[in-house]
Amino acid sequence: MKIPILFKEYIWLIETINRAGKITFAEINERWKRKEESGGLEFSRTTFNRHRDAIFDMFGVIIECDRKDGYRYYIYNKEVLEEESVQNWLFSTLSVSNMLDENVGLHHRILLESIPSGDIHLQQIIKAMRRSCRIMMTYRRYGATSANSFSVAPYCVKLFRRRWYVLVSMVRHSSKNGEEKFAVFSLDRIENVELQQSKFSLDPDFDAAAFFNECFGIVVGDGSKPERIVLRAYGLEPHYMRDLPLHHSQREINVTDEYTDYELYLRPTADFKGHVLSRGDLVQVLSPQHVADDIQRWLQSAMNRYKEPEK
Repeated sequence: MKIPILFKEYIWLIETINRAGKITFAEINERWKRKEESGGLEFSRTTFNRHRDAIFDMFGVIIECDRKDGYRYYIYNKEVLEEESVQNWLFSTLSVSNMLDENVGLHHRILLESIPSGDIHLQQIIKAMRRSCRIMMTYRRYGATSANSFSVAPYCVKLFRRRWYVLVSMVRHSSKNGEEKFAVFSLDRIENVELQQSKFSLDPDFDAAAFFNECFGIVVGDGSKPERIVLRAYGLEPHYMRDLPLHHSQREINVTDEYTDYELYLRPTADFKGHVLSRGDLVQVLSPQHVADDIQRWLQSAMNRYKEPEK
């Protein structure tokens, strides 16, 4: 996608300061003048200050000046560039898009993954969230012969493993007092979304990040309780787990030449156990025992499928 010039400048400024650690305005100016887009013109102080304000508003990134260290600028809150937030996702997306835009001649050598969720449904759901109105959603579950339609209140959307999901609150019709329950739906299985006139009130205490805090992915309603889980990773797997933690609670508790033990605190849901299973003999569940037993049963079931049928 084409990125407006201003956004390109915001991204360049953040990346320039972040890479430098600390940098003076004069050094920023020199690097700017070397860019083709600058036309050799200076990066004015007024433009710099406007960009600082815009960068904070859009991405939550604070560019601070250390007056005691030669008036050098730095990213005050670097952690926001690593958080799972909309601002960081937006910055990362724009940064990659900017890089691709500058290297369009290599498009056939840069391979990306598509997200099989309809953009139209995502736009409609976000519009409903912004207006606090309910939606009539037509959804077809895997294996179902027909789709079902129901009215729900969209609370938040979440991207996980190349799929968009929406967390909704829906009335439990079997309940006498119309009690509401939460459910998660995949956007790529939604056939239609229509905004309704009826409004809903979002609980002021609702925190989307906190709601999924103890989850591995998007499975929330299978009855699993959060608990301490210890995994042992072999071979090169510790490097992958160190660079791409499975969960924000992950921490190393034992390191040897042969393996590394990791402690996590989360719900051992099916998607979590499925991920552990996908790592084969590289990851072993040390505790709790019931999770290790589940993995063992799944592995045995998989092995049984490969056995030759009895003659």
